[in-house]
Amino acid sequence: MSIMNPTTDNGSSDGSGARPDGPGDSSGGPPGGPLAFQLVLLRRMADHQPGLVEDALRTLGASRADLREANRRWQAWAHSPRSRGAVQRYRSLLGRPESVTTRRIGDLTCEALAWPVPLWPDLRFEVLTGPQGSAWNAWLVRAPGAAAPALRTADDLVPWSCTVDEVARAFAPARPMEGTAPTRWRLAFSAPDAQGERRATVAEFTYGLLQRTIEQPATE
Repeated sequence: MSIMNPTTDNGSSDGSGARPDGPGDSSGGPPGGPLAFQLVLLRRMADHQPGLVEDALRTLGASRADLREANRRWQAWAHSPRSRGAVQRYRSLLGRPESVTTRRIGDLTCEALAWPVPLWPDLRFEVLTGPQGSAWNAWLVRAPGAAAPALRTADDLVPWSCTVDEVARAFAPARPMEGTAPTRWRLAFSAPDAQGERRATVAEFTYGLLQRTIEQPATE
């Protein structure tokens, strides 16, 4: 699976008038902390699921202008020469992690930091840390003890219902594909339809959460 570098999240970043304190500081933008971060997540998801994003904005009591401003501040903060390491930025914005666990990936040992995300109570935002405060990976994962959706057919692949690792396990073997941005992943796999006929499918994810599926043309 490709590694997300949050400092290269694609998006405009002119940095004009932006303070390096965070994407939701007190200079007139939306509130900081978890709300501002959720707006940053939603900005990336709006390209594929504008309707769901509008519903989420109403839930958060935020506007489209808040969405754009939070994203602008995040970009300026991430690209500022005075910006802290990626992991420290997450800590500054989200506070103390809900959990910190040691994880071994091959020959490497890292820490997995997880924070709750109020919009998705059954998910956590997880950051895998590398040396010098770098973030090897950052995405939404299922919270410990939360029930994962039953994924048996292509019809079960409902946007925002499942994570990239859940889809990869349910429809193994799944082949990772290059995403269209550092915060996006794609998986290619075969999934049965309602009649049981298997069809080639590509699923697209943003921050690890399913956004849409695209059925591929049948090959001769």
